[in-house]
Amino acid sequence: MTTSTAVRGPLISAWSVVSPFGLDAADFTAGLDAGRAAAEALGDDWRVPVKSACLVPGFSNREVLGRKGTRSMDRVTGLAVAAVGRLLGDAAGERIPGVAEDAALVLGTNTGSAQSIMDFTRDSLVQEKPFFVDPARFPNTVMNCAAGQSAIRHRLRGPNTTVAGGRASGLLALNYALRLKKSGHADTVLFGAVEEFSPARAWLEWHTWDSEERAAQTVLGEGAAVLLLESGEAAAAHGRDGLAEVLGLEFGVYHDPGSGPEVLAACVRQLLDRTGVRPEEVRHHADSHPGAQRAEAERAALAEVFGADGPRRLPCAELIGDTNAAAAAFQIAAVLAVAEGRRDVRGQVALITSVDRDGVVGCALLRLC
Repeated sequence: MTTSTAVRGPLISAWSVVSPFGLDAADFTAGLDAGRAAAEALGDDWRVPVKSACLVPGFSNREVLGRKGTRSMDRVTGLAVAAVGRLLGDAAGERIPGVAEDAALVLGTNTGSAQSIMDFTRDSLVQEKPFFVDPARFPNTVMNCAAGQSAIRHRLRGPNTTVAGGRASGLLALNYALRLKKSGHADTVLFGAVEEFSPARAWLEWHTWDSEERAAQTVLGEGAAVLLLESGEAAAAHGRDGLAEVLGLEFGVYHDPGSGPEVLAACVRQLLDRTGVRPEEVRHHADSHPGAQRAEAERAALAEVFGADGPRRLPCAELIGDTNAAAAAFQIAAVLAVAEGRRDVRGQVALITSVDRDGVVGCALLRLC
């Protein structure tokens, strides 16, 4: 089953990431260029079933965001707030022009913070009485906490939306952002996704892995990627060059465990047909899986569409780990990072694909500016 969303014209004109390579977009670009894996061994104090992870280095809510308002803030919210702040701030620390308080924010997630949910639930059971819990931590258990806190802290009073779609959340957030613009609910939209590493998430992932993933010890990652979507006219008026034009998106759903790649191939074909892009025009591809078996299946499906000499593959997941809900947003950022400062890629088309094990399939085509 597939569904279509045909939207042309809006531009991605700015982006920021908080990634296992560092707190800035420049760190992310440098890490990708070097092809350096960000995995690090976990110490004995981590009570998790994995031996390594890709963590945002030295990230602490209080150190990165300051003391005010961070006492009860959980990690996933801190990552999102930091990424939004880095997008909105210029080199001098001032707010970038053209992003007023009526700007919208669409943030992709999976469950919000699994650690916060489990900790709060545990406290309600083991404290002296079931209601002896810290009420300041209750907001962290709500899925839209990260989006709401990001909007409050950075004065974004437009539509505020949380989208949960597993690995495809970043593409679903982009789709929602396009709908907000098309319907006139917002002229400027920040969209992206966030994921944290925590003991709770590690155990949840481990219990859902198949035998190959457990044997391979799939490396989990974390971070947040946020991008700015606006019209070409708005970007030019505020001195921003467009980075990529959004040509279109396509989504599908599969029910049988092995049919995801087949549905992905069908989605890509439909997207190419609908946008009028020829297969040979697609020069770059960012896929979604770090694990060998699932990644090979995803690439094999695309080989059916593009042939053996398909678009250049851009590594991302194998370098920063399985960022789950943030994966697709990081893939978009990887495309923009590779194209940064290169005139020779202008006009070329990039494909982002996503296959989530829970049945969501998505793809997007971007024309680099």
